[in-house]
Amino acid sequence: MVRGEAGVGKTALLDYLLIHAAGCRIARAAGIESEMELAFAGLHQLCAPFLDRLVHLPAPQREGLGTAFGLRLGEPPDRFIVGLAVLSLLSDVAETQPLVCLVDDAQWLDRASTQVLGFVARRLAAESVVILFGIRDPAHHADLAGLPELRIGPLRVADARALLASVIPGRLDVSVRDRIVAEARGNPLALLELPRAWTPAAFAGGFGLPDAASVAGRIEESFRRRLTPLPDHSRRLLLVAAAEPIGDPALVWAAADRLAIPAGAVGPVIAAGLLEAGPQLGFRHPLVRSVVYREATHEDRRLVHAALAQVTDPTLDPDRRAWHLAAAAAEPDEEVAAELERSAGRARARGGVAAAAAFLQRAVGLTQDHARRAERALAAAQASLQAGSFDAALELLTTAEAGELNEIQRALIDLMRAQLAFVSSRGNEATPLLLAAARRLEPLDIKVARETYLDAFSAALFGARLNNGVGLAEVAAAARTAPRPTDDEASSADLLLDGLVALADAYDKAIVPCRDALRKLSSDTIPPQERLRWLWQGGVVALELWDDESAFSLSHRGVQIARETGTLSELALALSAHIPVLVFCGEISPAVSGVAETESVEEATGARSAPYGALILAAWRGQARRARELIEMTTREAGARGEGIGLAVSEYARAVLCNGRGDYEEALAAAVSASEHREAVVENWGLSELVEPATRTGRTDLATDALNRLAAKASATGTAWALGIEARSRALLSRDDVAAGLFGEAIEHLSHTRVRAERARTHLLFGEYLRRTNRRVDARRELKAAFEMFSAMGMEGFAERARRELLATGEKVRKRSLGTRDRLTPQEDQIARLAGDGHSNPEISARLFLSPRTVEWHLHKVFGKLSVSSRKELREALSTETRTAVGA
Repeated sequence: MVRGEAGVGKTALLDYLLIHAAGCRIARAAGIESEMELAFAGLHQLCAPFLDRLVHLPAPQREGLGTAFGLRLGEPPDRFIVGLAVLSLLSDVAETQPLVCLVDDAQWLDRASTQVLGFVARRLAAESVVILFGIRDPAHHADLAGLPELRIGPLRVADARALLASVIPGRLDVSVRDRIVAEARGNPLALLELPRAWTPAAFAGGFGLPDAASVAGRIEESFRRRLTPLPDHSRRLLLVAAAEPIGDPALVWAAADRLAIPAGAVGPVIAAGLLEAGPQLGFRHPLVRSVVYREATHEDRRLVHAALAQVTDPTLDPDRRAWHLAAAAAEPDEEVAAELERSAGRARARGGVAAAAAFLQRAVGLTQDHARRAERALAAAQASLQAGSFDAALELLTTAEAGELNEIQRALIDLMRAQLAFVSSRGNEATPLLLAAARRLEPLDIKVARETYLDAFSAALFGARLNNGVGLAEVAAAARTAPRPTDDEASSADLLLDGLVALADAYDKAIVPCRDALRKLSSDTIPPQERLRWLWQGGVVALELWDDESAFSLSHRGVQIARETGTLSELALALSAHIPVLVFCGEISPAVSGVAETESVEEATGARSAPYGALILAAWRGQARRARELIEMTTREAGARGEGIGLAVSEYARAVLCNGRGDYEEALAAAVSASEHREAVVENWGLSELVEPATRTGRTDLATDALNRLAAKASATGTAWALGIEARSRALLSRDDVAAGLFGEAIEHLSHTRVRAERARTHLLFGEYLRRTNRRVDARRELKAAFEMFSAMGMEGFAERARRELLATGEKVRKRSLGTRDRLTPQEDQIARLAGDGHSNPEISARLFLSPRTVEWHLHKVFGKLSVSSRKELREALSTETRTAVGA
């Protein structure tokens, strides 16, 4: 980003770069203030010369970009699919010739273009592509945050004097020179323009009066003074050019003709140095456009926009025509408002929700009928909510409330206010709002009402121990009385709601309805987007039932659907649900990749969430420093926003970490905290960690209570996972004559599950029990099994504990040697694993939001680090990664 105040020379520097970009292909775009509401307008400027290369892109990217540019009809594309498509397109262009992309006046880019270009710019690594943004201070674009910056400061005094002397003929009084230099403050455009405001007498004697205005204000004043003496026709021609953002001479002159502006009007404008003639009519500086437009009367602006609307093709450019019509309207106009509404629909279809919100917001201002005004305000609020403009959404909801509303519209306002509370912070504020909205919707739209009850359950699950008087029990009590469709008509949302209500009533009675919901969600007959919306809650239900198969399949499918559909807004949540399941299953490498992918998604979307996956992964791997940092951060941030589940997960992770290290006092306190509030899922996890430290610290009362709670759940659900954890916990509390049998029973149960990490834990506990009872030979067998499993899974903390126990039995053990993946960065490891699994570079690039060239670049480094030269050798290197050996 080339940053600086107006007139400091950003555009001049970009033009200088073009002169010296020998051998490079050039693409240019410029933000235009009046086009800020037209979705992808700036991006289309940049990419238009390359659209013939769309055929080279993968189908989802080709279709997404084509839809965004209005080249095809289809589902609204996710903006990150559009971003990946642009990255691939620019990378493809640069294969044959380096590409320089210049984007000037980026502060005026439309939001959709800025989001995409920021996404692309952060992912340029190995491509022969450079993107330079010229952006005016003090403008700030969050979508471009973090890019390298070149800040252009003022000229030094000597350079300022030299520039001034180059543009002023004749003698220049020293005092005058110093006055101009001082007032220009090193701004080049000010040095070029301010002298025009001085009289010859002032140049000679320095009698000009001081002016305290800002540099930008002084420059604008200079342009304003040049406007004043122009003929009326010339001033109006300038206004037409200022209101027509494309700079198309045909359009400008067509509108000028309708306004009876003669052809000779352009001469004085060019002579005054305000407009530059050429293939496109361009202003000497963007500030000229601003001054011309602001100086015009409201009536003149309306006349000019009306003329431009008349000459803009309603078929080829309906949205720009609608925008001109809106600017030309002097009073509410239903016909124009309807045009804007149609433009909003087209913008939404292209994925431009921010543009849709802007069109609808303008339509609201042009709507006189109170009922239609409220309806459009609601639609604009919904679009603003989807675009992440929460303040605008709240303001529009207030506008809608002031209109004539029917009952369902008032209910929808309540729903949107609740949704705003939930998406802006997954804390405890949203639950009562969602609950109230669901109750209000019941007599009006029972389907939406039941879905809102389900959302209220989600909010209550996040709020957990920090719910303020409205939690799962209150949501269940309200949802229980809601009308229910017949079994044949019940959707996955209906069945999930039934299951969650039942879980809030009695665990044993909830098993059947919960399993019905899981079967429905597992069905491929449900549309992907509908499944994606509810798969997170389905995963919660599966984990609550200790159903490892359903938990794995549903969370895995959620990640797949989010990737396939490009729904990045849901991908981070899907990954956070899948990563803990991968950890329980001992799939550490995919879990590490999942954490890296989550970070990529969050960096791409700008949406940050609690790092639950990374937290649980670090705890099970025994990475004490990282785990404690994540625990501290999660506890602090979750507590601040009222997200009680974050406190529960943090305590569970602390318990796992400390149990792995043998720090039983801290593990006990953490496990008690994780389980005492009986929060969904985390209660199960906390109980499974509690019995071990309780027995090791002599707190058999706590251990017995935890066992009883585990036994009640295991008896009800009957899954191998639950029965295995119960048997293991019972063994820890039992006499020596029965403990061995219970440990064996636990291992047998867990061998029929996916949760290899818990089976390894059971081998470890069994081996420790056998060593303490002096059965060393039997102890070695169990401890070897645990050590080898933990080492293979990459759970170093538990592996080290098993190694120490083996040493205590007299066994010879050597530590795990450095594995191949330990030499790779997390992103290299992720790319290596995907390549080893047979994915192509384009497939990997789509998964990780990188270009194929960047993937190739990373793979080249991976090959060098692992001393391999092919993907076949890479697969072999990864599969034969050096592991710890156990002596005989």
